[in-house]
Amino acid sequence: MHNLILNTDSYKTSHFVQYPKGTEYVSSYIESRGGIYPKTLFFGLQIFIKQYLTKPITLTDINEAEEILAMHGMPFNYDGWLYILNEHNGYLPLDIEAVQEGTLVPTGNVMVQVVNTDPKCAWLTSYIETALLRAVWYPTTVATVSKNCHSIISHYLSETADNLDSLPFKLHDFGARGASSQESVEIGSLAHLVNFMGTDSLAAIVTARRYYKKDMAGFSIPAAEHSTITSWGREGESAAYSNMLKRFGGKGKMVAVVSDSYDIWNAIDNIWGNELKSQVENMGGTLVIRPDSGVPVEIVPEAIERLMDKFGFITNAKGYKVLPDYVRLIQGDGVSATSIEAILYEMKKRGLSTENVAFGMGGELLQKVNRDTQRFAMKTSAICINGEWKEVYKDPITDRVKRSKKGRLALIKQDGQFKTVTTDNIGDAENLLVTVFRDGQVIADYALDDIRQRADKETLFVA
Repeated sequence: MHNLILNTDSYKTSHFVQYPKGTEYVSSYIESRGGIYPKTLFFGLQIFIKQYLTKPITLTDINEAEEILAMHGMPFNYDGWLYILNEHNGYLPLDIEAVQEGTLVPTGNVMVQVVNTDPKCAWLTSYIETALLRAVWYPTTVATVSKNCHSIISHYLSETADNLDSLPFKLHDFGARGASSQESVEIGSLAHLVNFMGTDSLAAIVTARRYYKKDMAGFSIPAAEHSTITSWGREGESAAYSNMLKRFGGKGKMVAVVSDSYDIWNAIDNIWGNELKSQVENMGGTLVIRPDSGVPVEIVPEAIERLMDKFGFITNAKGYKVLPDYVRLIQGDGVSATSIEAILYEMKKRGLSTENVAFGMGGELLQKVNRDTQRFAMKTSAICINGEWKEVYKDPITDRVKRSKKGRLALIKQDGQFKTVTTDNIGDAENLLVTVFRDGQVIADYALDDIRQRADKETLFVA
């Protein structure tokens, strides 16, 4: 649906007559009020701005909205939208400020602030809440989940591996088929690529090209699925594996083969480790074996140890065992931040380096998040009536966590810590909220490379 006027909650259409007489400006902000993680990795607003706010509304949009809302039983601000069409050429008279994308912001701080730029459109600030809040909470939450996994894996690599060179490819996005929509994949999967370089979600690649100046944001490798293996029949399992090596093996190449269609232990001990051992050792690239069933914290260490029994291992400078470069493991079933930590902890106990394994995450990455994961909210904090700014806030006695902020806001760093203050109390500090959109124009245009560099400066995981 591309009619921005209808990209809102029904009750919002009645709000234009609910503000006090003389209201000229309404200022609102977005924050994460808490949640699972102590910080949130801000990302994704630019997609919404470029996709929706840089395109003007049309008379067709206005007429469609009027017709639908009349049948829906709701009022419609026809004159207000016609005014935007005639006076602003259909572009929304809004000013949006935000922290730079890729910034890890502690919860409880302002990340986005929006205010109307035309006093005749004070109602517009709140009208855009539904679309704007969704444009922020979803990619930011996915980026935060991904960042947490990045921090966990980085921690265990630091303890059990000689370097962090493999980190960018340690968590692969398997989430496209389990997401609620193609748009969710476009946005959420790109949020994952702020932290990692591995993905099977082509939609994210396209989104990065269109909105973040990145020709190629992520990479994948040829891989088997159960249908391509089982199509050879149980008696042809070895031939199916051999075919994968012949088709996709070679110097510097990687190929992934799901190996649990029948018996993962037989596949490792007898097929890979015996019948095809010389082919694996001599193909010139890396075979990535994928178990796809069982209890991950049990399956992964045992699979790696069985592979070491067949292919050998070296002991790295940290004292942990590492498979030969030509064989690795990827776990793509039952993967979450919790299971990743549990698997890597168990591997460390057994003296196995994190170098041996990569992970693929699907629903836990893109789908098992919601607005309450990080308790996102957009609230009005200031209003200008007849030229006078006043603080606006809520403070419900039944839930003080929902207490909202007051005034026109700024985000500063004080003694190295983020702090939300009113614009009157900035002092000599720099306001970290920068204008990213104004009156139909993109003001700040971020590149994915720069976002990645910002995100990589901090860690989220605490051991």
